[in-house]
Amino acid sequence: MENKKPMLVVSTGAGISAESGIKTFRDADGLWENYPVMDVASADGFRRNPELVHQFYNERRKALLEAQPNEAHRILAELEKDFDVWVITQNVDDLHERAGSTRVLHLHGELMKIRAVDDPDYIETLDIEHLETTPATRGKNGKPMRPHIVFFQEAVPNIEPAIELAHRADIFAVIGTSLQVYPAAALMEYVRPGVPVYYIDPRPASTAGRGNVKVIPEPATKGLATLRDILLKGKKG
Repeated sequence: MENKKPMLVVSTGAGISAESGIKTFRDADGLWENYPVMDVASADGFRRNPELVHQFYNERRKALLEAQPNEAHRILAELEKDFDVWVITQNVDDLHERAGSTRVLHLHGELMKIRAVDDPDYIETLDIEHLETTPATRGKNGKPMRPHIVFFQEAVPNIEPAIELAHRADIFAVIGTSLQVYPAAALMEYVRPGVPVYYIDPRPASTAGRGNVKVIPEPATKGLATLRDILLKGKKG
């Protein structure tokens, strides 16, 4: 009988995509510097000025088309050979999928998808040739559509499945996040006692009170190479 692969659950934030050229919101010269967050990423902002919100995400899609998965994304995909890897991401890009990861749970929505304004369960994937949307955009159902993004002031529908994954993990890793965005930042608290937890970030936040966390203070690409070596060595040992 084949040995069951250890379940590796990885929570990723903006830092893993930053090395692919995707701007983060909180860094200097980040997106928040150019756009007030509540204007372009909140439910109120969408109600006030849907045209601006559509324009903002049109720009994000154009930037995404020019970006490529980096070594960190690729390492996570390659680890599926040795581990049962599940990625929980705060990112709305598709770089994990393009790198080859097969189990990706998006907490905050997906940039390449749109959904009905009045029905969060009606979702369509955009054609790569027609990525721009406006308030006049209609779905195949004839209804007005909006970016498939979880705005500020809205519930995070995938948080319960994410909590369940964190609780089932045999190994848990957090990569490229400030641990400031909730509820994603709380996932570490649902990991079972005794399960190894790794935190990769070049400017790691304090992990005080979060249990026994091994901090790897490196960018995602370098930090994941370090983590891969640790995990594969541990698996052989």
